[in-house]
Amino acid sequence: MTAPPRSAQGPAYQMLLAALLSINFGIVFFDRNALNFLMPFVQPELGLNNTQVGILAGALSFTWAAAAFLIGMVSDAWGSRKGLLVVATLAFSACSFATGLAASFLVMLGARLLMGTAEGGIMPISQSLIASEVAPRHRGLAMGVTQNFGSNLLGSFAAPVLLVAFARTFGWRHAFFLAGVPGIVSALLLWRLVREPSTLSGQDSGGQQRWTLRQALGERNVLICALLGVLLVSYLVICWVFMPLYLTQVRHYDTQTMGWLMGTLGISATVGAFAISALSDRIGRRPLMIATPLIGIILPLGAMFFQGSVWILAGIFFVGWSVNGIFPLFMATVPSESVDPRHTATVLGVCMGTGEILGGVLAPFVAGNAADRTGLAAPLLIMIGLALMAGFLSIGLRETAPRVLARRAAQTA
Repeated sequence: MTAPPRSAQGPAYQMLLAALLSINFGIVFFDRNALNFLMPFVQPELGLNNTQVGILAGALSFTWAAAAFLIGMVSDAWGSRKGLLVVATLAFSACSFATGLAASFLVMLGARLLMGTAEGGIMPISQSLIASEVAPRHRGLAMGVTQNFGSNLLGSFAAPVLLVAFARTFGWRHAFFLAGVPGIVSALLLWRLVREPSTLSGQDSGGQQRWTLRQALGERNVLICALLGVLLVSYLVICWVFMPLYLTQVRHYDTQTMGWLMGTLGISATVGAFAISALSDRIGRRPLMIATPLIGIILPLGAMFFQGSVWILAGIFFVGWSVNGIFPLFMATVPSESVDPRHTATVLGVCMGTGEILGGVLAPFVAGNAADRTGLAAPLLIMIGLALMAGFLSIGLRETAPRVLARRAAQTA
């Protein structure tokens, strides 16, 4: 493994880059999550059953996964980051408008497939920019902010609160139109302010070719991170898709209360974008990746069995959703620190794409089918099993945090 060189860009640009990419991914997640939070309005109007609800979520994840893997490889081969990022941002905004026009399950399905295609490559490209432009000692924090801060502040907190309130007043279709506008502004900012890394080249130096899927998964950390993606993306998507329905149909909370409870998850992950990512730079990636999935068990348990104040339930949601804080670690930080920098976008696409295609596609379908057969508690029980498996799988990771490795080397010397 060869560590990426220290960025030649100054601290101001590094912070600007992380902020722009974080906001852009937040707008992506605002669009992606819109259907989940608006499903209590959409489901009765379009006459959807729970299996169809799961299929809609899985369809977006399928094309998201394919785009993440393919665009990551294309970006490594062509040496192009900025142009692909801008085009993808404009495309997913158009797909949000198309979702608001859907009048049937099939039209909605087509719109979600196209949206996943547009959005899937955004995070591998964004994190590869961070890997090449941000100093290694701040890489974990920068990747955490890029992936988790904007996505959760906008996609997990603002989305349920604003979209549900907007849908109650103007209708769910207009809420989708609202969700598509910020992407256009973001694309213009990226075009004006982001620089194409000067170190990128369409040809690998030293005659080394870009990696295949088999080569990427041959690295142990990449394989474990890809498996963690399957488990925890499943946990994430099942929660997004079925928790709003469980809270409204089983626990009988009104849609506004449901929106605020789901918004608590966004606050939790926004805090985790800084706290967990920065902590991983200091104490290491591996300990946090073992502990936080086990903490995530309390979220579905609280939703199912806690009968007290809704404020305390919100606190349970906040603590349980800390598992979201390690998503940048297994999707970006650990894989990028485990391979040669020339393969960064490829392995990021593998880790993100594998999680999406196996976790994001299959999990909501399986959970939806289980909910139709046995009730809406089934998806939450599945979440518990997924979190347990993820915590134990993380034991096999090899530590990659530069500060921790430097301390160990100094102690050995």
